[in-house]
Amino acid sequence: MPPRKVKSKKFVLDTNVILHDSTCIYKFGTNHIIIPITVLEELDQFKKGDSVLNYNARNFLRELDSISGPKLFNGGAKIGKGCGKISVRLESDFCDELLKNFSRDKPDHHILNIAFSLMNEEPQSQVILVTKDVNLRMKAKAVGLLSEDYTSDHVRDPKKLYSGHRVFEGVSEELVDSVYKFDYEITPESLDYEKTNLLLPNEYAIVKSIEGKSALCMRCGDKNYLKRVFKNSASKIVPRNAEQAFALDALTDRNIPLVTVTGKAGTGKTLLAIAAALEKKRYYRQIFISRPAIPLSNRDIGYLPGDINSKLNPYMQPIYDNIGVIMNNGFSENKNQKSFHDLVEEEKIVVSPLSYIRGRSLVKIFFIVDEAQNLTPGEVKTIVTRAGQGAKIVFTGDVFQIDHPYLNTSSNGLSYLIDKMAGNQMYAHINLEKGERSELAEAAADIL
Repeated sequence: MPPRKVKSKKFVLDTNVILHDSTCIYKFGTNHIIIPITVLEELDQFKKGDSVLNYNARNFLRELDSISGPKLFNGGAKIGKGCGKISVRLESDFCDELLKNFSRDKPDHHILNIAFSLMNEEPQSQVILVTKDVNLRMKAKAVGLLSEDYTSDHVRDPKKLYSGHRVFEGVSEELVDSVYKFDYEITPESLDYEKTNLLLPNEYAIVKSIEGKSALCMRCGDKNYLKRVFKNSASKIVPRNAEQAFALDALTDRNIPLVTVTGKAGTGKTLLAIAAALEKKRYYRQIFISRPAIPLSNRDIGYLPGDINSKLNPYMQPIYDNIGVIMNNGFSENKNQKSFHDLVEEEKIVVSPLSYIRGRSLVKIFFIVDEAQNLTPGEVKTIVTRAGQGAKIVFTGDVFQIDHPYLNTSSNGLSYLIDKMAGNQMYAHINLEKGERSELAEAAADIL
C-alpha cells in the first residue's frame, strides 16, 4: 500500500498572535502562512505608541515588507531558509454558513470568513486558524474549522515549574551541623555532597538529618558551596516560614539582579518585595513599584472616570495596602528614616502602572513588577533587557491567576521567565506555598 499523503498545512494568523510575538512567522516550519487583509488593517491601528504591542506591530510590518516582494498577494513570498511561504489574503464574500450566525461588523468574523473560505476552496490543504482569542477558537471549531492557540512560547507543564527550593531528607548530621557552624560558606568537603550537588545556582534548600535536625541554606551562584540562610527581617517584616526566609534572602542579595517570587493570594509576595526594597534603598537611586493595568472590556484606563489619580488608584491600591502594612509595623518610627510620603515626594519611590514607567532608565533601580503573570513573554523580555548597571528587577505574581484575556498558565510571561532562567547564576526564584495573611484567606485560596 502506498504511503498516505500528508496534507499540506496552511496557518491563518489572527492579529493577537502577531501582537504577542512579532517573530511568529518564523515558528511554523515550512508550512504556508496566511495573513488576512483584516489583520493588516488592525495592525495599522497599533503602529504608533511606546508599548510592546506597538513595537510588535511595527516590527512585524517592517519584516513583512522586507520579505514580501511582488508575490505577497499571488502565491506567497518565501520567508527564509527553513521556512515556508507567506501571503496576504484579500476579503471574499461572506459564506452563507457564517452569515447565518455571525455579523459582519466584527473584524474577528472577517478573519474567520477568510480562513473558512480557504478551507472550502482548498480541501487538499489542512487550514488552521491560529488565535490567542479562546472565543474565536470556539467559533472556528463550531463551523468545522481547525483552530489552535499560538504555543511556541508555552511552558511544558506550569504545575511542574521550577520552585526555587527543595527539601533534602536524611542528610548526615555533619551536614546540618556544618550549616550552623559556618555563617557564610561550607566547602564540598564538609558536606554529604551527593545530597546537595543537585542544587541549581541560587537554589535554596532545607536540609534535614535523620536525627531530626534541620537547617536552611542555598547554593551560592554557580559555586560549589552552600551558604547558611538566616530568618532575617527586612523593614521590620519578619519571615514566618522557611520559604519567606528564602525569598527575603534573594530579594536583599545585591549579587542576584533578577528575582521572581510566585504564590497564591496571601503568601506575602508583594509585601516581602517592597520590604526588601525599602531595606536596601540606600544602594539604589530609586525604587520603582509597578503592575500592569489590565484593560476593562478591552478599554484602557483612559475610559475610566476622573483625573489621572482617580484612574490609577484601583490598579495601584494593593501596592499601597502593602506599603501601609510595612509603615504600620513601625518601619518609619526611626527618626533617621524618612516617611513613605517624603520618599514619594522626592521621587525616591515611584508607584505607577507599568505603561507609565516604560521608557525610564533602569540604572541602579530596584524595580518591582507586581502581578507579572499578566505580562506577555515579550513584555517581560523588554523589561529585563533594559536593566542597567546596579539594577535589581523583581517579578511577583501567581501563574494560576491570570486576568489577561489572551494569556494562560502556560503562555504568560512570568511562567516563561521562570522556565527559561532556572539555573542562571544571576537569577533566583522562590515559590511561596503557605499563606500567611490569615487562616480564612488560606482556607479560601485552597478551597474556593
